[in-house]
Amino acid sequence: MNTAPKGIFVPLITPFHDDESIDFQSYKKVIDFQVENGVHGLLVGGTTGEYHVMSLEERKSLIKAGCEYAAGRVPVMAGVGCSTAQETIELANYAAECGAEWGLALPPYYHKTSEEGILAFFKEIAAKSNVGIVIYNYPGATGVTISPEMIYELSQEENIVSVKESADFGHLCEVVALTKDIENFTVFTGEEHFILPTFSIGGQGAFGILVNLLPKELVELYELIVEKGDINAARDLNRKLSSIYGLMEAEGNPYPGPVKAGMDLIGIKGGKVRKPLTQPTDEMKTQLKEELTKLGYEVKSLTEA
Repeated sequence: MNTAPKGIFVPLITPFHDDESIDFQSYKKVIDFQVENGVHGLLVGGTTGEYHVMSLEERKSLIKAGCEYAAGRVPVMAGVGCSTAQETIELANYAAECGAEWGLALPPYYHKTSEEGILAFFKEIAAKSNVGIVIYNYPGATGVTISPEMIYELSQEENIVSVKESADFGHLCEVVALTKDIENFTVFTGEEHFILPTFSIGGQGAFGILVNLLPKELVELYELIVEKGDINAARDLNRKLSSIYGLMEAEGNPYPGPVKAGMDLIGIKGGKVRKPLTQPTDEMKTQLKEELTKLGYEVKSLTEA
């Protein structure tokens, strides 16, 4: 049985060369930066990684490289969301062969199905996959809401071990309340703004675009509230980070452009986003530079980054 994930997971960005091919050398450096700063796990090939503008072969190459570069230092979750159960299972089992422990799976989208169809979709994936399945509830992107009651039912499947909640906070609260007594099932938030309150109400994990740029700070936030129970210090740190939280989605959501620009500013290649996404504005880069300076980072000039 696959163990449920917990802690701070980074939804990794994907650096590209100028011709938009994947820059694997820079990808390894991004992973090393995350591991060295204490993240508890990696999400390879998720939305922040721009999987939606990649071919299947590119997605596979990214999963394989992510597992190789992690080299057992931290566990790996792979983005395996596809339109059909069969495709999702095939990618999940490829990820398992590469060494991933979990697969993050979307519900069926575009041609919307019934609740019965969604339940059957996830149960089939769970039964036939060799990685633990993490439900991805992201109605803002998929147009599909997985109700708290459906998540509760799915949480009782042996190989469904977690949910990434990118709905509203009230929805997350209901999911935490319903699943709190389910053995080997965890609830993650997918939003920086909700990291502190999620842990406060009993959630067990968090993703955030910003982890790519500030892994040390967000791991510290986890440690303060979960391990040390120091809510006052956690609130102080959260206040310091609140302005930069908002910049992550100020020019669109989901959108990795700002976090990539921020990484360039501190000397870790983020690089450009892949078309049809557009690059972050100079105004955004200036705001990022100001916020990073406030946090004590030495940042490059905009012409150097």
